[in-house]
Amino acid sequence: MTAFTLARIDHSRHDQRDPARWCAIIAAAFFLLVMHRLGIPSRPMFDEIHYLPAARRLIDLSSRLNPEHPLVGKQLIAWSMQVFGDNPMGWRVPSALLGSIGLWAMMRAIWWASLSRTATVLFGLLLATDFIWFMMSRIALLDMAMAGFMALAMWQWALAWRNPSGMVWAARLHLMLTGLFLGISLGGKWNGALLVPLPGLLFALNRWEALKGRRTGLLWASSGAGPVPGVPLIEAAVWLGVVPVLAYFATFLPAFYYKVDPLTVDRLISWQEYMLQLQDSVKKPHNYMSQWWQWVLNIRPIWFLYENTNGAQRGVLMLGNPFTMLAGLPALGFCLWDGVKRREGQADRLRLLVVASYILLVGFWAINGKPVQFYYHYMLASCFLIAALALVLAEWWDLGLRWPAKVTLVLAFGIAIGFYPIISAAELPRKNSFLDYTWLDSWK
Repeated sequence: MTAFTLARIDHSRHDQRDPARWCAIIAAAFFLLVMHRLGIPSRPMFDEIHYLPAARRLIDLSSRLNPEHPLVGKQLIAWSMQVFGDNPMGWRVPSALLGSIGLWAMMRAIWWASLSRTATVLFGLLLATDFIWFMMSRIALLDMAMAGFMALAMWQWALAWRNPSGMVWAARLHLMLTGLFLGISLGGKWNGALLVPLPGLLFALNRWEALKGRRTGLLWASSGAGPVPGVPLIEAAVWLGVVPVLAYFATFLPAFYYKVDPLTVDRLISWQEYMLQLQDSVKKPHNYMSQWWQWVLNIRPIWFLYENTNGAQRGVLMLGNPFTMLAGLPALGFCLWDGVKRREGQADRLRLLVVASYILLVGFWAINGKPVQFYYHYMLASCFLIAALALVLAEWWDLGLRWPAKVTLVLAFGIAIGFYPIISAAELPRKNSFLDYTWLDSWK
């Protein structure tokens, strides 16, 4: 996201106050809302039926289950079960924590990448009300393990690039943590794989630009050269290239202790190929399968739940906020226009990176041969969509044009409040209450 920026520091933005307190308030309020009714339904919903048994196998290490995905998300669920019990709260607490921490981390990434107080606060509010991030924080799937650690990586990368302390050791630590979180994110789920090499590639490109005229020292030069002065490219390659790989492979450590067919070092690489084969082998059509262009238009959601459970009719409609999911599309166009036409500094390059990351993530699914895809695969790309919307609204706000941001917030919050019962498994008044929320036939 915003952490992956090619820009040099724009010191003209340092007069804006760090909205750290607002970031904490928004993330804390989001966590409390996520925790409300987290234990409902009291039985597994949607794909929890796959990951909960796999987590139980990790507790007793009897044998592997759900081998097509890496272990981090399932291991976190297993640890949570051991702490909170094998119950709905125990299943879903990891996603709730990572969703809230991830929201906070992405706000911090936006701040350090843009130094825009307005964009940071707007982004946090719009992501918290985009439906997708909220619902994925309330279900025991693997996606929030991937997205939460990816958000932490973005925050650390933005801090390394900005390096507010001015100390080389601090920048080095941020780069190391970036690599660590990237590897753990990949160990949660592979959906964010395309973002993993970006920090290293952008570091190399920026260093190439900074050393214009003296590129013979590209690998070793560090003094006074961006993006992180004091850190040579060869060292950055370790933090942003080697560390993610080592961290990812380290996440398979529990599999070495299975009582039946344990993993071995010599099978570690071939096991990745086996996982890919298993993922591509799922070809049976599903009622809620969809394609990338349906995600972009927000027209093919998923019913995580709709039945009489826990004493009432309840539902969870996995849908994006009907306003912000569409409002973000022209915002991407504005960001692209600003980035291409002006290219004056950090703000414009930041917009280009947001657009490029969105296109990269959506484009991957457009050309991916995976036969069965779902709307929640859009979660990471939708974060860049929301970032584009926040950046555009913040620019207008700072120029004195404030009504677009106000209208956007009113509509985003108003629709979120209206849809809250159907995205939070609230008690519904009647069996066909879904008709109140399914504005389109394709939502039913």
